[in-house]
Amino acid sequence: MKTPTATAPMKLIQRGIPAVMATAALLLAATACAPSTASSQSTQSTPSGDSAGSGTGVPALAVNDAAAALLPESIKSTKILRVAIPTNEPPTQFYREGTQDMTGTNPDIARLLGQALGVNLEIQVANFDSIIPGIAAGRYDMTVSSMTPTEKRMEVLDFVDYMQMGNSIAVAQGNPQGITDQHALCGRKVGLLTGSYQLTVNVPDYDKACTAAGKDSIQRSEFQDTRQAISALSSGRLDAVLADSPILNFAATQNPQIEIAAKYDFTPVGVGMPKDSGLVKSVSAALSGVIQSDSYLKVLGKYGLESSAITDARVNFAQ
Repeated sequence: MKTPTATAPMKLIQRGIPAVMATAALLLAATACAPSTASSQSTQSTPSGDSAGSGTGVPALAVNDAAAALLPESIKSTKILRVAIPTNEPPTQFYREGTQDMTGTNPDIARLLGQALGVNLEIQVANFDSIIPGIAAGRYDMTVSSMTPTEKRMEVLDFVDYMQMGNSIAVAQGNPQGITDQHALCGRKVGLLTGSYQLTVNVPDYDKACTAAGKDSIQRSEFQDTRQAISALSSGRLDAVLADSPILNFAATQNPQIEIAAKYDFTPVGVGMPKDSGLVKSVSAALSGVIQSDSYLKVLGKYGLESSAITDARVNFAQ
């Protein structure tokens, strides 16, 4: 995923509105995680030292006492960590069939983090494009939502890497348009997720290359849910869908009408938390242990994403 080009910030700061809130309103570009439906839900996992989040399928992980000692006093006193995560995007985040129980790589890694820090986890289901403003407003303590660390986002959030993923381009079975990479998207009707990194960062860069080559710009269609974009592709209304590789790769295994034409740009995504909140020290210490554990590999393997494992929980490393 390419480093975003620098743009001059819009002047939205008004009297009575904290600067961090105005800045947060500008930072809705994301990885291709789709916004969830407008639902809101809280689930609580068991703290570390209990039965390893029994009922969630998350393996046991011991408390990292050194990391827990670094938690801000507000979280030490409540023993609760509020984590914002979207839904309806298997295998990264989705409800178990017939339930309102969240599962997927992101909820499960958040649960591992909760165990390592010895706190109860409250998963708050939120639309993706509302997460950064929600963190700025104090509604959430952090997010584990496949969010790409960018310099723009790091104006208001700290990030710690926890896994890697890339882009995929899905096309109709047989690839009738002959799309083989992102350079073949010029002039094509492409489905993208609202607020996604692909929509706000990748496609503008691709359009510049299209223009330089004397080709038409990408025809963008925005969707709130990957399933909607896949449906539009299957019915012939789109030529391609561009989104996070785990989501589209999984969709291709479930839908015989589509296939993956390209996978590329594998880079880390990070846990996001309020800048200068003090959380980054405890989270980075905890995640360093999490990603070295067998539990981490088991969680990724549960969703067929072993290749998404990383070995270094880098702090504020912009993509």
